[in-house]
Amino acid sequence: MRPAIFLHFFFGTLACLSLLCVIAEDPSRYYTWTVTYGTISPLGSPQQGILINGQFPGPTIDCVTNDNIIVTVINKLDKPFLITWNGIKQRKTPWQDGTLGTNCPIPPNSNWTYKFQTKDQIGTYSYFPSTLMHRAAGGFGGFNIASRSVIPIPYPIPVEEFTLLVGDWYNSSHKALQAKLDSGIPLPLPNALLINGLPSGSTFTGEKGKTYKFRVSNVGISTSINFRIQAHTMTLVEVEGAHTVQDVYDSLDVHVGQSVAVLVTLHATVKDYFIVASTRFTKPVLTATSFLKYAGSSTPASEPLPIGPTYQIHWSMMQARTIRRNLTANAARPNPQGSFHYGTIPIQRTLILANSATKINGTLRYAVNGISYVNPATPLKLADYYNISGVFKLNSIKDTPPSGPAVFGTSVIGTTLHDFIEIVFQNNETTLQSWHLDGYTFWTVGFGSGQWTPDMRRRYNLADANSRHTVQVYPNSWSAVLASLDNKGMWNLRSAIWSRQYLGQQLYIRVWNNETSLFTEYDVPDNALYCGKAKRP
Repeated sequence: MRPAIFLHFFFGTLACLSLLCVIAEDPSRYYTWTVTYGTISPLGSPQQGILINGQFPGPTIDCVTNDNIIVTVINKLDKPFLITWNGIKQRKTPWQDGTLGTNCPIPPNSNWTYKFQTKDQIGTYSYFPSTLMHRAAGGFGGFNIASRSVIPIPYPIPVEEFTLLVGDWYNSSHKALQAKLDSGIPLPLPNALLINGLPSGSTFTGEKGKTYKFRVSNVGISTSINFRIQAHTMTLVEVEGAHTVQDVYDSLDVHVGQSVAVLVTLHATVKDYFIVASTRFTKPVLTATSFLKYAGSSTPASEPLPIGPTYQIHWSMMQARTIRRNLTANAARPNPQGSFHYGTIPIQRTLILANSATKINGTLRYAVNGISYVNPATPLKLADYYNISGVFKLNSIKDTPPSGPAVFGTSVIGTTLHDFIEIVFQNNETTLQSWHLDGYTFWTVGFGSGQWTPDMRRRYNLADANSRHTVQVYPNSWSAVLASLDNKGMWNLRSAIWSRQYLGQQLYIRVWNNETSLFTEYDVPDNALYCGKAKRP
């Protein structure tokens, strides 16, 4: 028995030392963010916005693979507040995800410190508030992860990078929008589109003959956009952490919650050119502009603006199918992206998730498989960790859409660590949907019109489908993804269209095994906030 006890002690000590070494060796970046209300005028008239350190949009985080990120958030708002890190996988740290299913919100006039690692990730991401309708007032920003110097990237290093945060905008305050939703009234079309907080005027300067990287994120709450640059083409190189086949595009659709990175070579005459973002699938079409300025230019940009698609759904679906994974490129690790053959792995479970607009007790709600999600007072992750009863029940939502009216509920799907699952998002509505999964990326293997059936699997891309964290589902259509559940935790699967998320179009996936190990998940942090039935031990 004694040798066995010694071995357990030895390997346990080794694991702890390994963890400490990783934390010690990987650089740490510290941020202190004070979140306040402030007066902003993106459309010319003063309105209340949410600022981070006085900035709208918030500051960009620029870091490197495996950096430790420590962000102290000081909440000076009048309501509890959280930030979620859109696309950051939070490996071993689901406690830092910043949703109401994982965290108690930060009370007014208090602070909380996020601590997480950009473990094995590169790419273009964003962050934003996850509480109430705060996201509609600001508090969002860019989050960029560069490759380590020892890992080659599959294209020449650009001269400079530009971060573009594109999103729809409302004249109404976030509180007015929330009151409208609470009274059962759907949100109208937004009033405008912004690029880096402005409908026009942002300028990005470069030299003729040089190549620049544009990181573009859709940080809006409801509207897909199309992005293009006058007289220039764009080479797509990365989508949400995955290097892509380097196809060339005149314009790109970017749906709510999504991010892309493109290379642009300044090959045209020395002058200024319009950078254009316009809304998709809306009437009227909203447009925002900024400027690409050649160094030494004294000639302003001239119209007409480059034309983009407006309501062509089939065009957008066809473009989505062209975005493919670069199988020979390295990502965050030295092994090629194509070394994981996802298309050969047996599917262990299929989830068919249908969104719906419905009424419960006479009031507008949004639902998934007949359940409109309600946040309990106790975060699901804390309830799970401390075995607190009465907060949620596993598999309280069906794997396929049931018949009957929608009801309120707290939907949690139970899975086992290392399960390989298929998720089919079925959209029987006439509006485009956008779905996001925290903690993961998934392979977007199929898009199609009408109703999904098992025969549709014959059309899946099982060779080089792109992986991403947010997928669009076209009107009266379906999208299929495959996911390898290798990240233990409680993960939010939600509509990225924020009014729908707010009124119930979300659920959680619990990825679990019965081992307690620092190799799969860290313990609840010492600074964790407690609320509801969860009390500090």
